[in-house]
Parts: sequence; structure tokens; C-alpha cells
Amino acid sequence: MILYEYPFNERLRTYLRLEQLFRRLGELVPREHALDHHFAIATIFEIMDVAARVDLKSDVLKDLEKHRHQFDSYRGNPSISEEALDAVIAQLQHCFAALNAQTGKAGHALTENDWLMSIRSRIGIPGGTCEFDLPAYYAWQHRAPAMRRQAIEEWASTLAPLAESIYVLLKLLRDSGIPQKVAAENGQFQQNLLQGRAFQLLRLRIDPTLNLIPEISGNRMIVSVRLMRQQGDGRLHACSEDAAFELTLCA
Repeated sequence: MILYEYPFNERLRTYLRLEQLFRRLGELVPREHALDHHFAIATIFEIMDVAARVDLKSDVLKDLEKHRHQFDSYRGNPSISEEALDAVIAQLQHCFAALNAQTGKAGHALTENDWLMSIRSRIGIPGGTCEFDLPAYYAWQHRAPAMRRQAIEEWASTLAPLAESIYVLLKLLRDSGIPQKVAAENGQFQQNLLQGRAFQLLRLRIDPTLNLIPEISGNRMIVSVRLMRQQGDGRLHACSEDAAFELTLCA
């Protein structure tokens, strides 16, 4: 099954972008080729760019605190394990403390590394990190893989509190939804949303053998899915057949 996710607000859109970047970074760092490590550094810079949003850190801290209060309110409920509850609350508190202890935006400490910032200033230019532009960086790429990996892990560690916080918040959000099987008639699906519930994320799973691509749109009142199929000309064309998929709304 292919999973598609659609955020209903800009804050969650930022969280999902950061999650994708952190996943990419986690894939690239353990590798040994200098090109993989080049793109790992580029990913760190992308994370810094996304995290440069003024209110991001405060949004994450507010969400962590909101979830902590919510889980605290479950204490004494006989249907909820106190041990599991304590573990979740402890994780939320740990994330809050680690992120709150950092000064400035995520990756701010890296801006004091002049060598890294010289790479950052050139990496957005096509071919801007050639050996004649950045000979010191070119020499670094010829170091042993273990040495490069250790350096990148140290730089990435400054982003770890944000990465862990994003992971926890998105996991809690995804776990809040209940999957349901739905059907799109003539390639179209629409569902009114319950008033009083502020859904934040739509998750859609569809069988890849159907060769269908969902175009999702929505707001706090309604969600719509239009099923498309990519034709030989490379363009997406509306599908007029009935198809089933799994839909989850997370609040």
C-alpha cells in the first residue's frame, strides 16, 4: 500500500517537511561515499532553512506542553495503563526540556562554524562546490568515511532535540486516527467533517496495483479526493472508475 498524507494547516506542513528531511539525513549519514555525505550536509542546511521560521520552536514547545496536559488528565482512568501513561509523559517532558534548553533556532550553533557556512553560501549555486570554489571542502571529501561520518553526526546532533520532538508529536497525531475503508465513485470522493473537531492530518492508503494517484484537498469543513492516472504523455488524467482505499482523519 502507498501512504499519502495531507496536512490541514501550515504548522503541520512544516512538521512533515522536517520529518522528511530528518529521515533523509538518517539514510545518508551511515553511508560511506563522499557524495552521500555531501547531500547529508545539504540536508542539514535544508533543515536549518525550514527551522528558520520564527515561531517554529514555540509552536513545537506549545504542542508538547498541550499533549502533556492532555495525558495528565487521563490519570486515574482504569482503562489506561499508568505505566504506559508515565512513559509517554516522560518522553514529552524530555523533548520539551531538551528543545527549550537550546538557544535560538534549530542549528543556530552551526552558524558559528565559518567553514560550514562557506559551504552553505555556495551549495545553492549550481556546481558551486567544485574543488576550485571550495578546495578545503574538496579535501574534506577525500578523508576517510568514518571521519566524515563522525563530523556530520556532531553537526546533526545540534538538530536532535527538534527531530525527536517532531517524531513524538507526529506519532501521537497519527495514532489518534481510526482507519476506515471508503470508496470513490467515478474517481471522486467527498466527506463532510464533524463540526467541533479540528482535524490536522488526512492519511490515505491505496493499493499501488490500481495505478491511481490521489489529489487531495480539504479544509476544516470538508475533504475531497480525486483519483488520477498518469498516462503515456506523462500527464495526470482524471479517473472515472470506482476504487476503494483506506482513509484516516487525525485530530
